[in-house]
Amino acid sequence: MRRRARTPEAIAISERELAAMTSDLDQIHNDVAMPAMDRAVHEWTERSRTSRRGFLIGAGALAGGAVLAACSSGGSSSTTTTMGAGAGKLTGDLAVAALAAGLENLAVAAYGDVLTAATAGKLGAVPPAVATFVTTVKSQHSQHAQAWNSAIVAAGHQAVTTPDAVLTPVVTKDFAKVTDVTGAAKLALMLEDIAAATYQSAVGAVKATGSIRVAASIQPVEMQHAAILNFVLGQYPVPNAFSPLAVARPLTDYTG
Repeated sequence: MRRRARTPEAIAISERELAAMTSDLDQIHNDVAMPAMDRAVHEWTERSRTSRRGFLIGAGALAGGAVLAACSSGGSSSTTTTMGAGAGKLTGDLAVAALAAGLENLAVAAYGDVLTAATAGKLGAVPPAVATFVTTVKSQHSQHAQAWNSAIVAAGHQAVTTPDAVLTPVVTKDFAKVTDVTGAAKLALMLEDIAAATYQSAVGAVKATGSIRVAASIQPVEMQHAAILNFVLGQYPVPNAFSPLAVARPLTDYTG
């Protein structure tokens, strides 16, 4: 009697294991990562608002003095245009925040595309636990993007709502070749590794205490995403003893 060929599993671990990992990931994110991130963002944004407030008060006093001087000299006063504290190109910690927000936006879009492709039947058999993991991680990346944008908006700039301009074409091209859960997991792992490395690099590069803490609170979450994806692929969850920086996005590469 001829044995029927066994259908290969969509993931290298059981659905029960993946569901448990996803539940733990979400709990740790809500209980530890989010509170730490929120405190760091609050510290950073308050500092930005205080700096802007001081700038505007100083600018107002300067403009008022100019008007009084003009009136006392008998001259006619002219309209004075003052640039806001947040005007112009993003630099320093804010440029890093914008780069990070772009990475998070890209991750949100990529995980969203995976869900869309899975629903359309383009990835073959997709276990429910995989969909739950993708939905959970997508939500966490969205929260991370909001955190970075909170600091950017507090400094008087517009939020970064577009995905990373450099990586987007690469991800779009690679995703067009994805036909199953394994391919999607490999692509997601690449994004998580890049994000984790970029945040690791940012921790030592940004200056404000708040921005350091934001990067430090998000980086471990990206590492947790990567660890679970490695499990899904049947690989060792932590392939490197230290977080490598080789794939980090250059922190000076924000071009928005």
